[in-house]
Amino acid sequence: MIGRYLPALARVPWVPIGTWPTPLVAVDALGKRSWWKCEGDSHAHYGGNKVRTLEAWLGHARDRDAKRIWAIGAFGSNHTIATVVHARAAGIDAGAIVFPQPTSEWAVENCAALIASGVPIVRLRSVVEVPFAALRIARRERDAIVMPPGGATPIGTLGALAGAFELAAQIEAGLAPPPARIVVAAGSTCTSAGLLAGILLARATGAWPWPRPLVHAVRVTPWPVTSRTSIVALAARTLARVASLGGPRAALRELSSGLAIDGDELGPGYGRPTIEARAAAVAFAHGPRLDGVYSAKAAAALLRLQRRDVGPLVFWSSKSSARVAGDEEAARGWLG
Repeated sequence: MIGRYLPALARVPWVPIGTWPTPLVAVDALGKRSWWKCEGDSHAHYGGNKVRTLEAWLGHARDRDAKRIWAIGAFGSNHTIATVVHARAAGIDAGAIVFPQPTSEWAVENCAALIASGVPIVRLRSVVEVPFAALRIARRERDAIVMPPGGATPIGTLGALAGAFELAAQIEAGLAPPPARIVVAAGSTCTSAGLLAGILLARATGAWPWPRPLVHAVRVTPWPVTSRTSIVALAARTLARVASLGGPRAALRELSSGLAIDGDELGPGYGRPTIEARAAAVAFAHGPRLDGVYSAKAAAALLRLQRRDVGPLVFWSSKSSARVAGDEEAARGWLG
């Protein structure tokens, strides 16, 4: 789909991992209907939105002849375990730089899988140590790639950008109405920035002939990581990269107007479940899998929008449908 409108992206190194397109399904709850982009089904072993991010990052690493790719995230990071699971598809070893987060069933699940993977792990005492650890590893391993948290650069955003074109094709096929908003959890901002850039490019190329939807980014990490300025800047850098490859030049001044920042579901902070997120998980128990760190908080915002009769709504359901087994006892020891 995206090659038809953006042939310039054929120049980007890519490692095919996911099963595309991910399903777009109607989900009913509390008398309302929304349409869910089931990113959790992107891979049978471990899916989620980070599979899109990693197709581009692993392509970049293989193009650079990297021997290892390092992921950075919290102990229970979806991005980190996705990297560990999928790096071998590119013939690349993986490593993880991790920092503490609150204990939850979802953090334990991912941390357990990470420990059991046997990859090199650098455990930090605090998130503030991340840049120093990343620099040490980059200097020590000259043949390695160290991704920023969530892979949030114009390399990683190309995956979600392609997802926007994929969504356009599914709407054109009648699987959902054109949405007023696309609701997505904003953590590293890689997916939200990629969708923001992707929708703008899809409109510029004619792939999205309907009114422009808002990308409704629900904060699961605090400001300034999820600030409007940060998301718009990353989207702008993504568009600049597409233009540098020979793609169309989009109107950067229109980026900010396509973004809504929702900070009402963050609660006490990153990784801390909320009453609203738990209620959303119950309301959507029959739908795709949710987790209280990311997607259930975004689903709580979805319910709030539905109560206000905002719609139609597409929900970017980001949690992997598949679980990866691991050492949960060890993980609980790490998480405290």
